[in-house]
Amino acid sequence: MHVSILRRCWVMFAAGLIAVYAFVCNRLKVVGGEHLPEEGGVLLAANHISGYDTVFLPVAVLRRHPFQIVWAPAKEELFQNRLMGALYRSWGAFPVKRGRDLRAGKYLGELLQSEKVMLFPEGTRHRDGQLGKGNRGVGKLIYEHRPTVIPTALSGINRWRFPGFGQRGTIRFGAPVDFSDLLQLEDCKQTHLLIVERLMAAIAAGLATDLQ
Repeated sequence: MHVSILRRCWVMFAAGLIAVYAFVCNRLKVVGGEHLPEEGGVLLAANHISGYDTVFLPVAVLRRHPFQIVWAPAKEELFQNRLMGALYRSWGAFPVKRGRDLRAGKYLGELLQSEKVMLFPEGTRHRDGQLGKGNRGVGKLIYEHRPTVIPTALSGINRWRFPGFGQRGTIRFGAPVDFSDLLQLEDCKQTHLLIVERLMAAIAAGLATDLQ
């Protein structure tokens, strides 16, 4: 997808400011960046524990692959304010209506052909840090578009406060999840559930590593 160099520079500038807070003022650690493909459709599937997730995750990707855009579906309420909506859009977010949003779903599928997309399979935030159940729709998305799926485990960030200093947290990118056997099965609810269950197990494995 074509994105102007001016917009890419703006994203890098904003990411740089966020990085100062995350890595200099605090102690955010990024592990497994070598698992991030440089090109191709990539789904970054992460647990959701804090409002920080949506800004720290793209910053972690940009440290490895500068000037790329990490796209993300976001609830349409965030775009009601025109100024804030324009800001979110400039960073790669796009609005999704509650329920079934066919237009947003089609756009998401197009992005997954060649871009990096950030998604939280749980569908909601778990501030206690516990991993919730994955949404079957994510399994269907993976089945239909077959991106490279990177399980991403976020830990510690749910305890951060702003402003804060010396706070610790980890973003762990895992190896791509192999769904090859499941993608040969029938396109049905049960297959989608099996896919998302395997994905959530991979995220859980990353979280378990950080607890050791």
